[in-house]
Amino acid sequence: MGDHSPWRCLKYPSMRWWSVANFVSNAGTWMQLTVQNLLVLQITGSAAATGLSMSVQAAPGLLMSLAGGAAVDRWPRKLTAAVSQALLGAVAFLTAFLVAADHLNLGVLMALAAVTGVIATVDGPACALLGNDLVRTEDVPSAIGVGSLVHNAGRLAGAGLAGVTVGFLGTAAAYTANGVSFLFVAAVIPFLRPVAGAVRARAGRRDSEPVRPVPSRKAAAGEDMSMREGLRYFARRPRLVALAGITGLSAVLGRNYQLTLAVLVVGPLAGGAGAFGTVSTVLAVGGILGAVLGARLRRPSVRLVGMLAAAGGVLQIVAGLSPSLAVLLVVVLPMAVVESVSDTAGTTVLQTDPPAHMRGRVLGVWGSVKTLWGLAGPPALGLLMELAGARGALVAGGLLVAGAIGAGYVLRERRVARPVVVRTEEPGLAGQPGLTTAA
Repeated sequence: MGDHSPWRCLKYPSMRWWSVANFVSNAGTWMQLTVQNLLVLQITGSAAATGLSMSVQAAPGLLMSLAGGAAVDRWPRKLTAAVSQALLGAVAFLTAFLVAADHLNLGVLMALAAVTGVIATVDGPACALLGNDLVRTEDVPSAIGVGSLVHNAGRLAGAGLAGVTVGFLGTAAAYTANGVSFLFVAAVIPFLRPVAGAVRARAGRRDSEPVRPVPSRKAAAGEDMSMREGLRYFARRPRLVALAGITGLSAVLGRNYQLTLAVLVVGPLAGGAGAFGTVSTVLAVGGILGAVLGARLRRPSVRLVGMLAAAGGVLQIVAGLSPSLAVLLVVVLPMAVVESVSDTAGTTVLQTDPPAHMRGRVLGVWGSVKTLWGLAGPPALGLLMELAGARGALVAGGLLVAGAIGAGYVLRERRVARPVVVRTEEPGLAGQPGLTTAA
């Protein structure tokens, strides 16, 4: 458990319990998600309705994430996370009952999906920030990296259990299992013990400086807790704006590798479903390796996120020019590693840079922006592939990402290096105010 060990967050007992709870919750969630699409197909027989149900559940993230983040800033974090988990469990149990009683139709399913999306706008930032409260600031990257590994492990377990559960116990059992997983998390939360003042102190504090105490709710009452203040803070924080721009470029013009690489493998490289399955496996392995490497970080910066995003753009160009599947597989692994490390670094900056009373709203703004990217990215890439083909889309997207980040870096360096003229009190030539030039 050294300073750079990817597992150092697990030295905190509460984080060990939180990781177990997250694994159980993720397994239950992916079990339900795997079954839900099949359930919509059974009810409607329409693939379009299946896609619509997913959009209905994601839509609240675009419209209400900021309100959810504001609620997290206003209410006690542990209570908020426990209540949101219990509510998600109640929705899962209700769905299980309706399925078992054969009373579930498309309208009710859509309404339940929308309710789940609304609750998730509060649950997401509450659980993320609660996890960070369990470790010191320098160990947050480890917590995020371990969380990514737990998420992937839960996804694999949930997808595997879904088939077994439905085959032996029926569809309602999968929803019931997910409800139980939410209640398990809600039961664990009251026993978690945050590290007093360590994570909530402003990031960037030197280790020799004393830890500032966590401000009480009464002390924070004088702060502006409105959603507007959250938007204003985000817009006035250059680090966060730059992080949003970098991540947005990568999300829209790259990263949708399940789409772009699928078209590349099946089209120009003349592969089939088996070949793309191999590519997907390599992407998953790279994501796991990247999560472990990202967990070794201590205080990542926006500059690091930009460098990783630019490197990902360059690798994307190479992938687009790959002459064979073998070459593509060699390139795909570092692509996935770079993406995963970048995600860990960016999430750490996002969750530790703002002051404690503002983090929920910052994550709320981020949730809205991220949902917008998720909705805009696939259609934009699809159109680009229609115009330029799979290779052209990968190359053009990589060039735009790397070029834009490189140009932004050059402009920033020029602005920082620009001489600053400072007036002094001493008289200059001919009795005029003196001028001092400082770089």
